[in-house]
Amino acid sequence: MKKKNRNKYKKNNGGKSLSPCRDVAWKNWDAGYEWVRFHRVFRYLAAHVSFIRRDGTPVPKGALAVAARSGRIYCHPHARVSAGEWARALAHCLLHFAFGHFVPHDDPAAWNIACDCAAEKFLSDMKFADSFAVDLPKLPGEEKLYSLLTEQGLDERYIGHGTAGDRPDMLFDEEEKGAPDWPALFAAGLQEAVLYALDSAAYYTSPDADSNSPAARARAWFVSSYPLLGALAAGFRLVEDEETCRSLNIQIAAVSCSLQEIYVNPCAWLDEKESLFVVAHELLHAALRHDARQEWRDDWLWNVACDFVVNGWLTEMEIGEAPDGALLDKEFAGLSAEEVYDRVAADQRYYRSMVTLRGAALGDILPGDPDWWEHGAGAETDEFYRRALGQGLAWHEEQGRGHLPEGLVEEIRALGYPPIPWDVELARWFDDMFEPLEKTRSYARASRRQSATPDIPRPAWIARPDDRRTFGVVLDTSGSMDRALLAAALGAIASYSMARDVTAARVVFCDAAAYDQGYMPPEEIAGTVKVRGR
Repeated sequence: MKKKNRNKYKKNNGGKSLSPCRDVAWKNWDAGYEWVRFHRVFRYLAAHVSFIRRDGTPVPKGALAVAARSGRIYCHPHARVSAGEWARALAHCLLHFAFGHFVPHDDPAAWNIACDCAAEKFLSDMKFADSFAVDLPKLPGEEKLYSLLTEQGLDERYIGHGTAGDRPDMLFDEEEKGAPDWPALFAAGLQEAVLYALDSAAYYTSPDADSNSPAARARAWFVSSYPLLGALAAGFRLVEDEETCRSLNIQIAAVSCSLQEIYVNPCAWLDEKESLFVVAHELLHAALRHDARQEWRDDWLWNVACDFVVNGWLTEMEIGEAPDGALLDKEFAGLSAEEVYDRVAADQRYYRSMVTLRGAALGDILPGDPDWWEHGAGAETDEFYRRALGQGLAWHEEQGRGHLPEGLVEEIRALGYPPIPWDVELARWFDDMFEPLEKTRSYARASRRQSATPDIPRPAWIARPDDRRTFGVVLDTSGSMDRALLAAALGAIASYSMARDVTAARVVFCDAAAYDQGYMPPEEIAGTVKVRGR
């Protein structure tokens, strides 16, 4: 054995030169410590507590361990007990932190006894190191039990359940500054244990079942506690693979709408609140169909505009905390992504220097095949997004789960109604602008019933001509409009014009310059007109 290792074991074993493989006391303590450190309920508490096992510590004779308010657990350096007994003792001490037992009382001994009973009752109920379980009567709670012990005297049934024998196992030393939130750490471990138990009972292993990362817990929180995004979060797979993120150049996070995957780089080291913000950010990108709404816009500037809108909403909703560098600007409050894009595009030199969650000059909305959404699995996925977000909004409002920005509510409700095709809107416009011509009788044309009375002239009903029935149409011919769509638009304009007795239409083509074709009869619009620009 190397000298430095030999000295380390001398220090931890009272100066005796013992190899760890021969020191049964050390091996059992180490096994009990590992038992607690990797247990789902106690792992967060154990990560923030200092375990000290050496001579000179304030551990009474015959005791196993003592918990100190300063965040330390002092262990007896020479106690020869089994690994299960050590695990039970260490978990008992951790529960003193979790339950907030370090509150001074007038009778410290009675208070310590009440706290010991509460900790042992919890461990027995969860069957932790079950061979060391104790049989305790039904407890009324620490405070009530303390009052009972001080008023009626100490009851032998409640004495001797601590880790220090008949002596107190809580040391009220000075609390260190910046002490962790012990109940919150305990709650996080308890929640993880419950979710794991539910998954195991249902014979279902989710993509994050064995993951204990902040992002996985954030996704689980949305599923269990936030109706607006719960269904969406359940339908997305969380990918936290360093190699995958490196290949896609993802610094923090990104989303693939078609694959229903959220990518979070584990090297970003996001905390709990930042993970909530990032996961909600990517879910809203997919749910609000930001990839499909891009249309002709620049992909990078459109992503930046969407980030400003989504981050503003999440900040207003107080979901987590935005990570450093997140795009936030109060000037864009209340604006839609399309409106923000118009402002961003007007100052490209400034906004092209922005950084999204994916990185510089890279959008966190991963590109996909736009035609995939029109049929088959793509159409089903699109319907899932609309339905999940719409139902989530209804549940959120029914349960009163918190404030939602008006802009977000409007966009969610708009997604519930599919967009009306442009040709239907064009037909409606013609119906509103050009009412049917009023018919009058005219002897210039014979009636269809004239043959019934050859000797009596009958006038025919004819529409009164109106040269004022005209309109102007401006067509984008810069190349952004597809040729097939442009031809269909010209044909629809011509056919609707003839059906509604429009005498002429003024056609203007817009490219780098405007090309005015003047007033043209409807028959010429779809036939002989020559499109200029392109």
